[in-house]
Amino acid sequence: MLRHSDWGEADRMLVLYTRERGKLRAVAKGVRKLRSRKAGHLEPFTRVALLLARGRDFWIVTQAETVAAYLPLRDDLMRTAYAAYVVELLDRFTYEEGENQALYRLLMDTLSHISTEEEYQSAVRYYEVRLLDLLGFRPELFLCVNCGNEIQAQDQYLSPERGGALCPNCGPSFEARPISMNALKYLRHFQRSSPADARRVKIPANILKEIEAVMQYHLTYLLERGLNTPSFLRQVRPRVQENRAEDAGE
Repeated sequence: MLRHSDWGEADRMLVLYTRERGKLRAVAKGVRKLRSRKAGHLEPFTRVALLLARGRDFWIVTQAETVAAYLPLRDDLMRTAYAAYVVELLDRFTYEEGENQALYRLLMDTLSHISTEEEYQSAVRYYEVRLLDLLGFRPELFLCVNCGNEIQAQDQYLSPERGGALCPNCGPSFEARPISMNALKYLRHFQRSSPADARRVKIPANILKEIEAVMQYHLTYLLERGLNTPSFLRQVRPRVQENRAEDAGE
């Protein structure tokens, strides 16, 4: 489930991303009642098996059974924030327009990785790159999108308006963000690697921070508006780091 909102007196409107039909809306009738049997299965970040009936305007949830609860995503604030970011990205970039099983698998793999692994930021960065690929927004990272020359082993620029990397000669002439060669190297690796290969990559903290900022710039331009969850992440991160430092000092 991507998100939900109250609907009527006791119902809930769900926005789902499904394996068979892609993104769709469905009404869970009576799910806000205390005795509802479906309520516990229709939580955020939960993978569920649903039986849907066609209603007049929306699908109707008639049965729900949890397949994967991903409980750590609700028990750990940082994991919650990153899972919310992953889900918001998919929600913002997709419409109710049919199945995309590769995108569905990417979402499930990423939520599972955030839920179970200690180091999951690389998986989130991989998710961003692959999401753009699967939705037709793949940036060109190997050739300068203005002059066509091959990108060399030096710092470059990245322009969402032009659709990819710009060499040092072309970059200053466009609205573009500088990107170090090391950050660009990891983005290029993500474009060419499998999820398993991406998980094995150990990215230095300063490069992860740079990639996060560059991707936020790129994604915001494509969406033509900012995302809600990055600000939540910025608020949560120092608090979590402070708590971890206190725990380590005990």
